[in-house]
Amino acid sequence: MEIILSGIRPTGNLHLGNYFGALKNFVKLQHENKCFFFIADYHSLTTHPTPADLQGNVKNVLVEYIAAGLDPEVATLYIQSDVKEVCELYLLLNMNAYVGELQRVASFKEKIRSQPDNVNAGLLTYPTLMAADILMHRAAKVPVGKDQEQHLEMSRNFANRFNNLYKVDLFPIPIAYNFGNDLVKVPGLDGSTKMSKSNSEASVIYLCDSPEDIRKKVMRAVSDSGPTIPNQEKPQAISNLFDLMKTLSSQDAFDYFNEQYDKCTIRYGDMKKQITEDAIKFTAPFREKILELSSNNEYLHKVATMGAEKARESASKTLSQVREIIGIKSI
Repeated sequence: MEIILSGIRPTGNLHLGNYFGALKNFVKLQHENKCFFFIADYHSLTTHPTPADLQGNVKNVLVEYIAAGLDPEVATLYIQSDVKEVCELYLLLNMNAYVGELQRVASFKEKIRSQPDNVNAGLLTYPTLMAADILMHRAAKVPVGKDQEQHLEMSRNFANRFNNLYKVDLFPIPIAYNFGNDLVKVPGLDGSTKMSKSNSEASVIYLCDSPEDIRKKVMRAVSDSGPTIPNQEKPQAISNLFDLMKTLSSQDAFDYFNEQYDKCTIRYGDMKKQITEDAIKFTAPFREKILELSSNNEYLHKVATMGAEKARESASKTLSQVREIIGIKSI
């Protein structure tokens, strides 16, 4: 049984892209591996969220992770800041991290370019904190997006550097977890190839969206005046609608509208209505669970406390060994 770790920044509600992109697979993985899922509130501090926004977003993510199928009794589901050991391991790893290598990280250089007035130390040492998250549980595999691949590479470097410096075999070298064909890419309603709230709020369907919100968003999705030549190639925005239908609707519905497109008789309004109803039907169980959990603060506190205890048990064992290896001992 392998140890798998994944974190998510508390930056807002989860949408269909998040669910099909990773969460659906996490629900399966938790029963096959030893999984740690954490809400990365320390990482989010680099953007200076307000206290109210940070607390609210952490709660939303916890609620929606559970609603999406993560089981706190099976996996370790915790809030990053509840595990104080990560801060000490972060500090100790920084002692063997070099300014030059941190400054060469592509995402840091992009931050310097786009946010010259917010180049803080947390941004510079972001890869070290990510390495501490991974290494303190000795995770073997980490599901990461393309923008995090370099950070994971640095986690491997820090693990190797520590092992070699102290002539130990403490840290396994983490690798990227590849979902392969199980990873579904959900397109945006705005014509973009990826559903992402960074494009626009109107481009995403959230798991907590009401039927009215879903109906408005889908009916406003980008389309065109329709094909003029039988079997003509679909433009990006239309391909998006068909990809979304393939994800949410039945094969019969997909085949019907695909045939209508090839015959130049498609009515996008009807197609959007079908996608709308299927999206409402798909998200309904999540929305109901989210509403139920959001009002149950006692249960959420219990989940967070249980997750912190399990995560700290794992982290404290690693940190104790790291301190002993380095030579930090009581006199």
